Amino acid sequence: MHVKTLLAALAAAVSLAAPLAAQAQAWPSQPIRLVVPFPPGGTTDQIARHVQPHLQQALGVQVLVENRPGASGAIGTATVAKAPPDGNTFAVVFDTHGVNPSLIPNMQFDTLNDLAPVMLVGKSPMVFVTHPSTPYKTFGDVLAAARSKPEAVGYGTIGSGSLAHLFVTMAGRQNGFLMTHVPYKGGGPLITDSVAGHVPVSIATVALFMPHIQSGKVRPLAVTSPKRFPSLPDVPAVSEVGLPGMDAEAWWGVFAPAKTPAPIVARMNAEFANALRNPGVSEKLVGQGLVMTLSQPGDLAKFVANEVDRWGKVVRDNKITAGN
Repeated sequence: MHVKTLLAALAAAVSLAAPLAAQAQAWPSQPIRLVVPFPPGGTTDQIARHVQPHLQQALGVQVLVENRPGASGAIGTATVAKAPPDGNTFAVVFDTHGVNPSLIPNMQFDTLNDLAPVMLVGKSPMVFVTHPSTPYKTFGDVLAAARSKPEAVGYGTIGSGSLAHLFVTMAGRQNGFLMTHVPYKGGGPLITDSVAGHVPVSIATVALFMPHIQSGKVRPLAVTSPKRFPSLPDVPAVSEVGLPGMDAEAWWGVFAPAKTPAPIVARMNAEFANALRNPGVSEKLVGQGLVMTLSQPGDLAKFVANEVDRWGKVVRDNKITAGN
């Protein structure tokens, strides 16, 4: 009797697994969408567009990059969370992914349960920059101005609730200064105004600003890594110049809809890593300041859970809302 029961259970398990196995073996058979929940031009968009041709060649199907900006990345990511778990839709997200659950009320998806982690692509410290025409020669100059006239100094970020926004808010409250937040709808628009001198100070990833630092179009003032960043050895860490003990790193990740078959997730993880290791891709991204991680799916799941906890506390403690 026990043997019959065991055989029946095994048969049931095999019958349930068969459709998933068949689906994974047939994948990919349709075009694949890489949804970037930000406008073109930012680092998230650049990562997707750098890997797109290599994924397309390796997988043998068309790979489309689709920009769906809005709500600090939540709108585009929601389309992926709601997509069928067939391996045809993926999201390339930014660090706002770990902040949005605490910041956006009634978000259309559950960050930790409605998406399948694929890979933590990499990390990068953020950097404060200013246009060369401003009077701010050092980060200390910015702090002095922000302390002498609260809210007189504006600072641009990729959007309300971004890691940069939370970092400046937290740092200001702990170190006695107040700046006026100027949110943009992604890295592309922020770069445009930063290079044109339309915003006095900006903070975003080293990866986003590096080409413009190298060309002299913006002046770097301080990085948010615990120590000086090797790619910018002459730029001090914020902890050296007025914000002791403070640091934060931006990050990028890839997700699929929840319940996407594990073999598909594993294949996409491997092909994404291969594309990012391509010399032409890695040289560009690492040269901009992105530190490659290329993690396994489980590592990304743990990392995001920690980010949600860490920055959720900052949002609650500082009463930050999506509109400020």
